[in-house]
Amino acid sequence: MDFSTIIGIDVSKLTLDIHVLPDRQVFKTENDPPGIKRLLCWLENECQINLSDSLFAFEYTGFYSYQLAVHLQDRGYSFVMLPGLELKRSFGISRGKSDRVDAEKIAEYTFLRRTKLSPMQLPESTILEMKRLLSLRVKLVRQRAGFKATVREAKRALKRSEGLLYYRIQEDMVNRLTLHITQLEKQLAALVENHPELKKQYDLIVSIRSVGPQTALTMIAVTHGFHKFPTWRKFACYSGTAPFPYESGTSIHGKTKISHLANKRIKSILGNIAGCAIQHNSELRAYYQKRIKEGKNKMSTQNIIRNKLIARIFAVVERGTPYVDMMKYAS
Repeated sequence: MDFSTIIGIDVSKLTLDIHVLPDRQVFKTENDPPGIKRLLCWLENECQINLSDSLFAFEYTGFYSYQLAVHLQDRGYSFVMLPGLELKRSFGISRGKSDRVDAEKIAEYTFLRRTKLSPMQLPESTILEMKRLLSLRVKLVRQRAGFKATVREAKRALKRSEGLLYYRIQEDMVNRLTLHITQLEKQLAALVENHPELKKQYDLIVSIRSVGPQTALTMIAVTHGFHKFPTWRKFACYSGTAPFPYESGTSIHGKTKISHLANKRIKSILGNIAGCAIQHNSELRAYYQKRIKEGKNKMSTQNIIRNKLIARIFAVVERGTPYVDMMKYAS
């Protein structure tokens, strides 16, 4: 879609810096609901811009950009949230740092790609809540693991009688974190249970052997209920399991390999369920052992299994029927 006006916005914690193209008008306001309303009034009244034919562009910065995205969507305006790495690489060689200059660069980059960019749509509130709770759960699990490791290592050198308070505080933290993690998991289960479509997707995903509840919840949240990625191959690219060639001209002929540009948390989860599948899924275990006997690389084989699991997850959701383990019926 081609837009007549591009509004580049540099989002920070407290302020919004705006640069409008092609008129090159600039504005600065607070990053809060009153500030966003002043921005829209300035664009409509002072700049005489038709916001229905304009594209807002800004970097995705989590909570900092969330209010702005919600206000724009509620009013039916088109916007895109660009990845930070994409913007950083598009800026080229730069010296110094300025929010006003960054807003201008965001506007110019978006203006060049205005015919190729598609306006974004925030996922529904249930998906957003799931993403927040899952993110918090990851932090709590990581903190709990840290306390457990400290206690475990201390037991090698420090008797409990010598550090009673030291042990008691950390064990209490482990118990409290476990309680909070359980509360989060119950709330996540309730969110899915109260949403028929997500509940159906959840049941279909966990029908695949070695794919557990947390993996199913994460897949639903990351894919926005399987609306964000058109195919499983797109998701494999996003999660860092899709192999890419490495070659150029006649001198560079590297191995086909995966890229480090990926969602590392999803990649780690997929690695865990692939390892579980190798141990407990008879079909995938047989496939893994066959390739190893043929002299194939272990890591590349594990990556193939990760892609097989991604393909199966997308397939059961698209098909609407549970996964059938055909190995059971093999003679």
